[in-house]
Amino acid sequence: MNQAGHLAVGAPLALAAAAAFGTSSVLQFRAVRQVPEERAGRPRLLARLFRLPSWRWSVVLAAAAFALQVAALSLVPLILVQPLLVTGLIWYVLVFAAAERHRPDPPLLLESMLCLLGLAAFLAVAQPGRGQGRGLESLGSAVLLGVAVVISVGLCLLAALRLDRRWRPLPLALAAGVCYGVTAGLISSLGFHLEQSPLTVFGQWQLYAIAVLGPFGVLLSQNAYQAGPVGAPALATITVTDPLVSIAVGLLWLDERIMTGVGYLLGQVFGLVVVVVAVFLLARRAPHAAGG
Repeated sequence: MNQAGHLAVGAPLALAAAAAFGTSSVLQFRAVRQVPEERAGRPRLLARLFRLPSWRWSVVLAAAAFALQVAALSLVPLILVQPLLVTGLIWYVLVFAAAERHRPDPPLLLESMLCLLGLAAFLAVAQPGRGQGRGLESLGSAVLLGVAVVISVGLCLLAALRLDRRWRPLPLALAAGVCYGVTAGLISSLGFHLEQSPLTVFGQWQLYAIAVLGPFGVLLSQNAYQAGPVGAPALATITVTDPLVSIAVGLLWLDERIMTGVGYLLGQVFGLVVVVVAVFLLARRAPHAAGG
């Protein structure tokens, strides 16, 4: 299959993954409101959630979304797949409104769409290309990535402890987004080994890092949903942080490419600034949308 064929198949797979992730997030947010609140990072929250049928269904949807994401990453660049997952936020807003039997809050919907448009503008200008994905095979690169993850997630958790309840979901969601973005990068790097022989992945450290980082990201996302009055701002932060982190991993570790001329870079910065502004507006809207 040529590059155009990969794109024709990979992009719809990523969009389908986004829809499944968004719907799964609605079920997760509604479930976490039914159990006692736990401090960030405590696995006991997942044990309590697993007793709820709705949360178990959310896991099924998330697993399907993850499989679709892996399939997409095997065909198209990480820098393309992860930004497309931001459309899951739109699904979240629409499905959540349907579940609550009311119309979507217009400002929340508008700001969610703004996230999507900002990332779409970035993709149109960046024109990402796939690299060789060999950057994570050296010990030095692996350690550098690990240190970056530990520091960024640690700072987010520290901020969550110090902030009041209104703002606490944002650093928790940011930490979850970091975990998801790095996990996607690790999955993408394993794709090159899968092309050679599926059995070779069991000898790669990335597989075992995914087994730790992925579930920890899920736990942090549940903490973020539980800590705030509505789920959309937390999901917005996750779905924006995830592609931004993935872009960094793709460029710094996986040798992926984007357009680098001055005009292209300005367009990419503009798209990302739109995303940041949309997330800020969405976060500010959260208490009002919840009636707080």
